[in-house]
Amino acid sequence: MKNRTMHKGVVRYRRGYAANEEMMEQVFEGSHHANGTESVDNKDLCNGDNKGSKDSTYNREHTYNKHDTYKKDDKNDPNGAIQTDASGSFSQSLRCKRYSGSGWTVGLGILSIVLLLAGCLSRGLYYSADLYPVLLIAGGSILILFFLFFVGIRLEKEQEQEQGRKQVPLSPVHWLGNNERMVWRMIRIPGILRVLWPLGMMTCFGVHAWAGSVSKQGSMDEMLRWSLLAMFTLLTAILAARTNGARWLACGWQMAGGLLVLSGIFAVCGILPLPFGVMRTADPEISSAGARLGGLLQYPNAYGAVVGMYALERLIAAARVIARPVPAGRLIAAVLPLMPAQAALLLSESRGAWLATGCAAVAAFALQRRGARLPLLLAMAAPLACAAWLYRQLAAAQLAPAPVPGLLALAGSWAAALLGTLLLCRLWHSGAAKAPRAAALTAIVLAGAAAALMAVASTADRLAAGVGTGVSRLQMWRDALQLWTEAAWLGHGGDTWRNMFRAIQSSPYVGGEVHNGLLDLALDMGMIGILLVTGWFLLTLRSIFHFAPQLMPSVLVFGLHGAMDFDWSFTLFWMLFIWLGAWATALKTETEGVQRSGVTVKYTPVRSKSGSKSRSKSRSLFLRYLPTQSHSSAVPLRSFFHILQRVTARLIRGSTVMIILFWIGGIVWLTSRYAVAEVQYRQAMSEPDGTPAQKVHLMAALQSNPNRPDIVISLARSLPGREAESLLLNSLSHSPMHPQIYIELGRLAAQFGEGQQAGEYFEQAIALNRYDGIGQSTALYWMEQAARREWKAGFTDRAQQTAAAGVQMYERYQLLAEEVEAGNVRNDRRFVLEEHAPGYGENLRRLASAFSPPFTSELTKRSP
Repeated sequence: MKNRTMHKGVVRYRRGYAANEEMMEQVFEGSHHANGTESVDNKDLCNGDNKGSKDSTYNREHTYNKHDTYKKDDKNDPNGAIQTDASGSFSQSLRCKRYSGSGWTVGLGILSIVLLLAGCLSRGLYYSADLYPVLLIAGGSILILFFLFFVGIRLEKEQEQEQGRKQVPLSPVHWLGNNERMVWRMIRIPGILRVLWPLGMMTCFGVHAWAGSVSKQGSMDEMLRWSLLAMFTLLTAILAARTNGARWLACGWQMAGGLLVLSGIFAVCGILPLPFGVMRTADPEISSAGARLGGLLQYPNAYGAVVGMYALERLIAAARVIARPVPAGRLIAAVLPLMPAQAALLLSESRGAWLATGCAAVAAFALQRRGARLPLLLAMAAPLACAAWLYRQLAAAQLAPAPVPGLLALAGSWAAALLGTLLLCRLWHSGAAKAPRAAALTAIVLAGAAAALMAVASTADRLAAGVGTGVSRLQMWRDALQLWTEAAWLGHGGDTWRNMFRAIQSSPYVGGEVHNGLLDLALDMGMIGILLVTGWFLLTLRSIFHFAPQLMPSVLVFGLHGAMDFDWSFTLFWMLFIWLGAWATALKTETEGVQRSGVTVKYTPVRSKSGSKSRSKSRSLFLRYLPTQSHSSAVPLRSFFHILQRVTARLIRGSTVMIILFWIGGIVWLTSRYAVAEVQYRQAMSEPDGTPAQKVHLMAALQSNPNRPDIVISLARSLPGREAESLLLNSLSHSPMHPQIYIELGRLAAQFGEGQQAGEYFEQAIALNRYDGIGQSTALYWMEQAARREWKAGFTDRAQQTAAAGVQMYERYQLLAEEVEAGNVRNDRRFVLEEHAPGYGENLRRLASAFSPPFTSELTKRSP
């Protein structure tokens, strides 16, 4: 390997204590300085599981490699030599061998993979209830790792002291300082700064929850979600910086992708019972086959995007294997996941996922060198054709084939894909003039054309049925843009669209999600959120482009489909994005480690004129690891500012460590409370309504989480009137845009005979959800009841005013229902004039008149 010689010494002695301190900082931190000085990288310095370490002396005219770390010789060498032992560790300073060995790598790898698989098995962590257990696992595991890390350092120091390796006993300040330095060096590993992006998002949502937002619970849930992503980024960044980190990341990707693909395929074939894994619909605009595969995510569009990411990564990996002659077993292993992944993509019937995957595949084809493009087509042809045939067979059975025929179709298409790819590769590598290559190209063209014709058939059927879903999305995006302009820079907080779209929608479409990741971020976080996510995406894309171009298509699918749907509301998608970025960093670190393995550095110390001065300088090299109080007279006055700088740096490091621990501990505490509230609420819903047991569970849930409006509403229905009203009014400060809270307050006001107050509450509820026919009918019912109570109590004028307000509500309701019925817009919410609404309106007109109203309540026996 090419050696590289330093123009200057690795560290040159300068006068005083400061020079020696700088030398140790360079040796420990492994920084690359502007003057050409190079020292050992932190990853290599702390790599205790290397097998190739050799005894070496870091001296003039000697060489070293990346596996060697350095140890102070007990006898001060006048020539400035720093000796290393066979294990390659610092015995007098910080021993990293125990804390950076293969055991820690295995622990980090297993924990990261467990979190990723938990995201796959928990519906993509879309719902907050699924997020809490995974967040508890992540936070608790990180706290345990920190505890074991500190305990390991303490035990190591005690062993060194018992063995007599330290001539001076360790002080608590010294031990804490070593811990701070170890954690500080861990924080400075390559790629760790990417934790700042999810931390920034977490902080912004926390500020929204503290300062007030559309939904405090929504902002808190988003803060917890981004906290999990920050912890996940931290774990994967540390794993990527370690030896064999790339292997662990590759293993986790294969396990997650295989789990998502095979679970979906087996669910369709009847092997694996997967509730809600297949979405069935009679609307031809949604599905031409009447069923779509949603897999573990239970949403076909998101499922299609994630299996498209996995299929493209496997396609490029298989193309690299096909590019050269390899044994049949290795070739089959490379192309084995392609057919089921492509079949799962087609079975999702997601046109957006198909488009995003196709664009990313074209980009991958364009980025390949000219000689590598044909192997990419060879790897794609047979699996895609067989996947398209399997898709047509299963779609004809509405994704519910008989078990035996379904298994036979799966096995046959899978075997045909493997055999076809093997034959194409054998033809390509046969070397018999031009005939085999021409046959291979012809087969690729025919297979691609057949696959395209079969796959496009479903899209054509859906387009022929109508484009109503596309029109609805355009209306959503237009309304979202108008809502975004109200808080363009800061946003409205978490779950903005889910809480506000009913108040601003221009037509009665159904959509708890805006179906656009960028717009969703803009509504929640404004331009600040857009800038944060864009910077994070571009930084990751740049890293992948330079160091792992084979992962580029998968990241493109993440970005393209996220802009067309609400994939980014699934925490799993962000975890996969973080995983790909860490994988690229691991490959970069691995490549740089190989390049550094043969670097030769000449160390040329400056010889002193006298031996005593040389020994003095050599001793001062290790002064920082001795108690400071014993060298007060040896420290010159001119090093005072350097000592002050050291103390300040130590305070910063200690503060950083404490902030990290408090952050993770606080998140674990808050998540545990929310998890308890979720459990208590589910138990309450399983109890009969109005029972004391239900009330106990609801009160326990409210104590754990007072921000959830569903808990507040359920508990308010079991409390006396005034207590319920007080509870609901307090909940408005957390959820000011929740229409059901206003309906409950209006109901209570009507029961109290306060018609005017009830009318105000119902007006606010209707303004927040005007296309809710049941809600409007309920408001009319209680307005009639309020007017009747006021009339019976002798407040005739008040009763007439209440009834008149109810009449106005009914007329607006009737007019809006007629507009929707006469218009050409989609009525996904089935907004119509409810059956009993005309009766409520007629009774209100009578109450509003000057005549004595009839009290026969044939139409008002109960609330709708």
